[in-house]
Amino acid sequence: MPTLRESFTAAMKEAMKAGDKTRLSAVRLIQAKLKDKDIEARGAGKGTATDDEILAMLQKEIKQRQESAAIYSQAGRGELADQENAEIAVISSFLPQQLDEAEVTAAIDAAIAETGAASIKDMGKVVGHLKGAYAGRMDFAKASAAVKAKLSGG
Repeated sequence: MPTLRESFTAAMKEAMKAGDKTRLSAVRLIQAKLKDKDIEARGAGKGTATDDEILAMLQKEIKQRQESAAIYSQAGRGELADQENAEIAVISSFLPQQLDEAEVTAAIDAAIAETGAASIKDMGKVVGHLKGAYAGRMDFAKASAAVKAKLSGG
């Protein structure tokens, strides 16, 4: 199975051959962000970004574009919102299959059991466990809210 970096390069080549400017632009953006991340890591004395770090970066990029698309939509700038949504689709194509709601609930229940979490004070342990096990496969903002609700007796 190719690494994420290899997938980006292959996607860029395919987009160039197909003349898909939207996909090409989005993949170039991803590669630029990845290069910045690698430079930052090198400055901190680390190696290149791991796949988990790349997945987290991709999720952050998607979240930024979702926020931008919402702002553009509210401002009546549909063409800009469409562009953001197109980039979201391209970036999402590199993420592993996302867990559905039932799988997220089951994962949270399992993480609570495995970490022995009993109260809201243990929320960090549970979310940390989930991030380690499901990087790139769930929305951790929603998962954190669900963990908080479960641990506070909700």
